[in-house]
Order: sequence, then C-alpha cells, then structure tokens
Amino acid sequence: MPRTESTPFRQIDARIEELADWRGETLARLRAIIRQAAPGAVEEWKWRGVPVWSQGGMLCTGETYRDTVKVTFAKGARLADPAGLFNASLEGSTRRAIDFHEGDDIDEQALEALVRAAVALNTSAAS
Repeated sequence: MPRTESTPFRQIDARIEELADWRGETLARLRAIIRQAAPGAVEEWKWRGVPVWSQGGMLCTGETYRDTVKVTFAKGARLADPAGLFNASLEGSTRRAIDFHEGDDIDEQALEALVRAAVALNTSAAS
C-alpha cells in the first residue's frame, strides 16, 4: 500500500511531528521498538487519533496525553511481565498499560519481549 497522507503510517508520523516535544520523541522510539519486535504488525489509526499496532488481533496502542505517553496492551493481563513494566491499568481483567513520563528510561529489551509475547498470544489464539 502506498504511504499517502491518509494512511495510518503517515497519520502516526504527523502525530509525532505535531507533538514536537518529549512525547513525540517517546512515541517515535516506542513505535520503532514495536516495529522491531513485530515486523509483521499492521499500523492503524483509530478512535480519533490513536496509533494501534495489530498482528493476529490488536497488540497495543500508543496514546499521548499532556504528561504521559501510554502503551496499552489489549491482552496485557495475560502476558508475563518479568521486568515489571506494567504500571497502569492494573486493576482490569484484560488490559495492562505502561505509562511513560518525561525523562523515563525505556527498557527496550523488556518492551520487545512484551510485544513478542502479545504477538504469540494473538497468533496462538487465532490458530
């Protein structure tokens, strides 16, 4: 599919540029990690401007707020999190999220492991 202004790829690029601060940089870095961990994932643009990555079902979203960049895993409650990345939406029975704030370090290896686990969960459920 050509990458035109209306494609999710371009919409996510535009969102990153529009933020023009640490949130844009963080979202771009998270996007790169997700794409590295799940090269077969499809980028989508949903709910009035939320980047979504899917492979065999929704993997995660990349939401931006005033003080937070949030990665929400659709089936996060079913994923092992040995590094303890999940720090938000812990009370739910399905989703789990990671809130990043300005200056936070990103454990790239642990995040890649979560994304790969989400892909494995989705693809095992689909078969």
